Amino acid sequence: MNGKLRTAIVGSTGYGGVELIRLLLQHPKAEITSVISSSNAGALYAEGYPHLSEIVTDRLEAIDVAAMKSKADVVFLATPHGVSTELSPKLIDAGLKVIDVSGDLRLKQGDVYETWYKHKPADPAYLDRAVYGLCEVFGEDVRGADLIANPGCFPTATSLGLVPLLAEGWIDPSTIISDAKTGVSGAGRGLGLAYHYSEINESTLAYKVNRHQHTPEIEQTLSRVAGQEVTMTFTTHLLPMTRGILVTSYAKLTQARTDEEVVNLFRSYYEGRKFVRIRPVGKYPATKEVSGSNYCDIGVSVDARTGRVTVISVIDNLMKGAAGQAVQNLNLMMGWDESTGLDFTPVYP
Repeated sequence: MNGKLRTAIVGSTGYGGVELIRLLLQHPKAEITSVISSSNAGALYAEGYPHLSEIVTDRLEAIDVAAMKSKADVVFLATPHGVSTELSPKLIDAGLKVIDVSGDLRLKQGDVYETWYKHKPADPAYLDRAVYGLCEVFGEDVRGADLIANPGCFPTATSLGLVPLLAEGWIDPSTIISDAKTGVSGAGRGLGLAYHYSEINESTLAYKVNRHQHTPEIEQTLSRVAGQEVTMTFTTHLLPMTRGILVTSYAKLTQARTDEEVVNLFRSYYEGRKFVRIRPVGKYPATKEVSGSNYCDIGVSVDARTGRVTVISVIDNLMKGAAGQAVQNLNLMMGWDESTGLDFTPVYP
């Protein structure tokens, strides 16, 4: 034993899983003791990801709760929808800490989950127990928790761009519209016609219009902050790029504000939170400016003509939108500095 926290990754062969491996390999206080993928059990991990040859020499393991209990302290679940619903309770009952990177534990109402995800919801006791780990907003809840629901990629970018305005009552909650764009890695490593090079290259398409499963998650967060039910319009688009999310949100201001006032509100709200960066007045972020990092960059503009505010927020969907925030939650859970192992400069160009 070297004193490091032992971690296991279930669903380690997906894009979120391999990103967790990249982060945890360089984390000074944690180590990977088990990489798990039931569909590929027995195979060398590097067979699927040759860029990790001579770095990750483990063979993939099947899911075995008893084995994980003897080898790990914390388990990351980077699994398809529906898996964590069954697996999380078993891991928690075995005394392990769990960070669920899937969507199974994010929604507190099981019937809402079933409607949007088309899967059986988790036991209500575990839904109640799961802490929603949007670090910059609910980070204090994460400290000392043993079951974390890691937020989705779209909800992270969208919520961080709207929470300060709702918290202070600066916008009318009934007027929110968010337009979101993502790179193709958000769809995972599975095959699909829409993600073929010849289909997505030089093209942009809207998908899951008015039915994206992240909609109720965003509404749940915004309602919690606003202290009233929030219903919004949320539309997603696929772009021909690998990484990145850009969300443009619009809402009616409750009274006249200037660009300077809104920028100062955001800076005050996120003061001391390293991974949210607010652009100066008149400057707006691009996805490439956060690529490979755990940053969320935000720019705002007030339209005096319409009385609306426009908020532009960008993240790397595999980092702040998945693995990066999961490690940030690990740090908060364990009482460490939340930036431990996440001090990555964005990759540019």
